[in-house]
Formats: sequence, structure tokens, C-alpha cells
Amino acid sequence: MATGTEPPDVSTTPRSAPGAHGGAGVRGASRAAIAPRHLRTDRWWLAPAATAAGLLAFVVYSTWRAFANADYYAAPYVSPFYSPCLAENCVPMRHGPNWELFGSWWGLSPALLILIFPLGFRMTCYYYRKAYYRGFWASPPACAVAEPHRRYTGETRFPLILQNAHRYFFYAAVPVAGVLTYDTVLTFRDAEYAWGHMGLGSLIFLVNAALIWAYTLSCHSCRHVIGGRLRHFSKHPVRYRLWGWVGKLNNRHMQLAWASLVSVALCDLYVYLLATGVFDDPRLF
Repeated sequence: MATGTEPPDVSTTPRSAPGAHGGAGVRGASRAAIAPRHLRTDRWWLAPAATAAGLLAFVVYSTWRAFANADYYAAPYVSPFYSPCLAENCVPMRHGPNWELFGSWWGLSPALLILIFPLGFRMTCYYYRKAYYRGFWASPPACAVAEPHRRYTGETRFPLILQNAHRYFFYAAVPVAGVLTYDTVLTFRDAEYAWGHMGLGSLIFLVNAALIWAYTLSCHSCRHVIGGRLRHFSKHPVRYRLWGWVGKLNNRHMQLAWASLVSVALCDLYVYLLATGVFDDPRLF
């Protein structure tokens, strides 16, 4: 073998010994018999541990902010966690995304009405699935590392079979990105809603909108929607060129996933600090 290891002779190996057919997980009878515990001796656990820590930090922060139902608007900035605001109990935002689709009966945070779409888009994303499968479930822990689970069914059973809804969450993520772009345009006003002004928050929102669009368009589903099911690219030159552009973004899908995750949290944090009076928005002009 290329690794320099050889599987044990299972005919002479006790059932309680490593590599025996009577073991659990990767040592089970249906798995290949591998002598060492895992083939890698480096610190392979650092990557999934760092991934789990990063995702957990975002989950804790976003959960707190989503249920807070406060300090999400500081004119002219609105937190991306609360945009568009679909409930009647939203803070009034002049020319902002106030769409009172839900009446007064909705008493919870309006963020809970909109976050389901970007959350569903990211949770079903091909990269994020790999990230949290490895980081939280150790399925698998890393490349060339023995999987600890007794059985493997992939995404063929509930609830993981719901990951197939990723394309539909992509359709919902596109208009959400459009709303965040609209919010970014509104940041070129001052606190009295006069146009022609730009603050530090405007730059932060610009970067976030660009990263959100780049991450959304780099999605594998987007690539398939644009160029999938075509028999002859030569007959569809426009779609072929768009497919090539999306393919280049797709090569950076992991980096864009993390960058956009950080940027959307920083946007919300910036609005929170302004709304709570920690500092005033520095004006560039």
C-alpha cells in the first residue's frame, strides 16, 4: 500500500482486537480492515475543531441578536438580520424595507421571519454541510482518518434528506441579497435621511453586499441553473460565458462562505453599537 501499512489478517485476529470484524464503527464487518487507528499522524483535528468553534460562535451571536428584537436600526442603517422587516412590530424605517405582511398577532422578533431563508440556504450549502458534518459530527473527521460511526447512510434519510431543498433556498436567497443591496443604497444618507452622504457604515455595508452576492452566485446550484442541462454550449454562448464566470466564483466558494458569514455579523454588530450609543458613525463626506 502507498501508506506503508497493511491490513491485519482478519482470519487470525480476535474479534475484540482492532481491525476485527466484530468491532464498531470503522471496525465493523462491512468496513475495510485497517490496522492503525488512523493513517494520519499530524494534527488533523485542528481544522474541524476550528471550523466547529467558528460556526458555534456565529450561532451563539446570531441567536442572541435574532431574539433580542432591539437595537437593529440606527438611521440610515438597518441590521441585515432584520431586513426586510415583515412584521407590524418593526421599528419604522423611512423608505426602508418595512413590509407589514404579518399583523399585530406576531409578537416575537421580526428577525425570525426572515432569517429562516439565509439560514436554510447556508445550512444546506454544499460547503457548510461538509464543514459541520466534520466539525460537529465527525462524519468523517478528516481525510484519511477513520470514521467512528457504526453506520453510514449519507443523506438518504430524514432529516438529512431535506438537504435536497438547497436549490429552493437559493431561489429565496437571491431576493434577500437584493434587499440587502437596497439597504446599502439607503446608507448613502445621513441620520436625517438627506442624500449625498457616506459614513464608515456605508463602506461596511458595501463590502457585505458584495460578499453576499459573491457567495450566493458562487453556489453550486447557481452554477447548475445557469449552465446545467445544456447539450451544446456552442448554441448558448451567453449562458456558457456566465457559467464560466460563476465557475470561477465557485472555486472560491469556501472562502466566500466564511467571508460573507463574518461580514454579515460585523454589519449587525456595527448597527448594534450605533443603536446603543457606543459611538457615532464616522462621516466620510
